[in-house]
Amino acid sequence: MATPNEKLAEALEKLSQAEKNGIVRHDSISRTYRERLIRLGFLGEIINGWYHVADPATRTGETAWFAFYWEFIRQYLESRFEANYCLATEASLYLHSRATNIPKQLIAITRSGGTTTLKLPGGLSMVVYRDERGYPEAMDRVRELNVLRLPEALVRAPEGFFRSRPEEASIVLTTIQDSSPILAILLERGKSTVAGRLAGAFRANHQTEIADDIVSTMRRAGYDVREKNPFERPIPQIGSSRNPSPYEIRIRSMWARMREDVLRALPPSPGLPADPKAFLQTIQDLYANDAYNSLSIEGYRVTAELIGRVRSGNWNPEGGDKDRDSRDALAARGYFEAFEEVQKSVCLLVEGASAIIVRRALRDWYQALFAPSVAAGILKPADLAGYRNHQVFIKGSMHVPLPSEALMDAMTTLFDLIDEEPEAAVRAVLGHFIFVYIHPYGDGNGRLGRFLMNAMLASGGYSWTVIRLETRAAYMASLECASVYGDIRPFAEFVASEMP
Repeated sequence: MATPNEKLAEALEKLSQAEKNGIVRHDSISRTYRERLIRLGFLGEIINGWYHVADPATRTGETAWFAFYWEFIRQYLESRFEANYCLATEASLYLHSRATNIPKQLIAITRSGGTTTLKLPGGLSMVVYRDERGYPEAMDRVRELNVLRLPEALVRAPEGFFRSRPEEASIVLTTIQDSSPILAILLERGKSTVAGRLAGAFRANHQTEIADDIVSTMRRAGYDVREKNPFERPIPQIGSSRNPSPYEIRIRSMWARMREDVLRALPPSPGLPADPKAFLQTIQDLYANDAYNSLSIEGYRVTAELIGRVRSGNWNPEGGDKDRDSRDALAARGYFEAFEEVQKSVCLLVEGASAIIVRRALRDWYQALFAPSVAAGILKPADLAGYRNHQVFIKGSMHVPLPSEALMDAMTTLFDLIDEEPEAAVRAVLGHFIFVYIHPYGDGNGRLGRFLMNAMLASGGYSWTVIRLETRAAYMASLECASVYGDIRPFAEFVASEMP
């Protein structure tokens, strides 16, 4: 008779054959294997007959489901309608903006069938309904899904979209470089009211030339166009390259919109310290407390004894299996080496160096953080090269970090914003938030984000701030609020409350 482990191994082998990009159909694996895998946490149910691959270590969260959300949407729609479906207007605009959050509700249209409403895990839903008149003649593909072409989606966008999704609306407007594709639709359909709304939206988004083109061309064609701004609040003007990516636009937009909330939450900068050496010694004195809390937040079990052993040099990854195989010891040693690198940067900053030094320093911090794991043979030397080349997900979060192909553009934008920002408080809070929003590395983003925050605080003379383990829940919740809902105030207020 097969042992439980042998039965599990057999089930996992069947799972590897049945899953397609993390999604499993009920008819691709037998009920016996399926029930065993669900019971042991290797499969999670999405809807009846559809499952996603899961990790038993994270079965209490919804990370795996969020990771496979878009793949499920694609497979489900294609299984029912093949290529004969299209995401509806607001969902199309949402994807064109390269939004990374999981939407609460997704709507798709088809040429056939009735209305289907799916209740999905995590309080999400999808609605699919028949709309022969509204079905587009041509479509684009984003995230391997059929979406309305951007000019078509903008013409169809209701006024409420600009009020409820101002950031996404601003991003997609900014990607429009010429009015011609939109004007062709407006003129063909005689959409004078829509023309007035889009002209007002482009003008509010600081795209005056396109707004003028829409109004003047429609009027020459005999339409009475009355321009109306559909946004409720002013859209900040953001500097960018001539042809910015949606990711650059989003990051610049968040920074411009959030900075005033940060300034209201944090005290004014005290200015660079009169005695830099004493300032740096204060930071050194906080090392043990900072290391314990920062590593514990990430789930490492770090003791005072381990921190002391690492600090004194009595830790040797070559000298024994216990240290070589200890994940916690490797993390503690890496934190110590990275802390030393950060102090070098802080030393320059408190002596008046520009904040732009973090553009190069951040890579040094990252390499120091994981050098012990390379020395112990846990990681390959190539892992120190730079940004990740694969998608990552944040446990239990509805925010999905940027795809790997967007990282260079996004990080360049972040460094530019740090360099351009005159207020240290803003550099610290938004630097930390946007860094973890991007999540440029496969591991270590939280620790590096807190290093970045404290280096930027030091650039304004603020004291080193330890995010304590006992406040982890509030810390993570405030970052989630900023990432998913665009509200930086809870995080800015949290940082202010943690400052000494």
